[in-house]
Amino acid sequence: MDEKDHDILRLIQSNAQLTAEAISHEIGLSAPAVQKRLKKLRDTGVIEKEIAILSPARLGREMTVIVQVVLERESRMHLDAFKRKIRQASQVQQCYYTTGEADFILVVIVGDIKEYEAFTQEYFFDESNVSRFTSAVVMDRVKVSLDII
Repeated sequence: MDEKDHDILRLIQSNAQLTAEAISHEIGLSAPAVQKRLKKLRDTGVIEKEIAILSPARLGREMTVIVQVVLERESRMHLDAFKRKIRQASQVQQCYYTTGEADFILVVIVGDIKEYEAFTQEYFFDESNVSRFTSAVVMDRVKVSLDII
C-alpha cells in the first residue's frame, strides 16, 4: 500500500458512496486507476465491509449501554458459547473479548431501560456462566467512529 491507497481509504471510510471519479478528483489519479486500487483493497481484505450507519435515535433505540461482563468459567468451550450467544443478540452493536477485570465489553443499543432490563435477563441472569456484569449508561455520544486512517 502506498500514499494513494491511504488517501482512497481516508475518503471512503467517511463516505463509501463516493464514486471512483469523485475520488480521482480528490487524489489526482484517473478513475480507472482508483477503481483498480479499490478492487485490490477489497480483494485483499483491507476493506472488510461497506455499510450504512443508521441513526439509533431515529429508529427508537436511543439508549446506549457499555457493559462489562465477567464469566464464571473461562474454558474455550464456555468462551465460545458466550460469543455465539452474544453474536445473535440484535441489541449488541459491538462485543470485545478483553484482558483485565472484565472478560467481555459490550456496546448495547436499546430503546429504553425496560428493553435493557429484558436484555440483561436473557443474556446475563439466565446465563449460568455469567458471574457478574456492570453497566454504564451513555449520557452523550461524544465520538462514534470506526475510522482507522
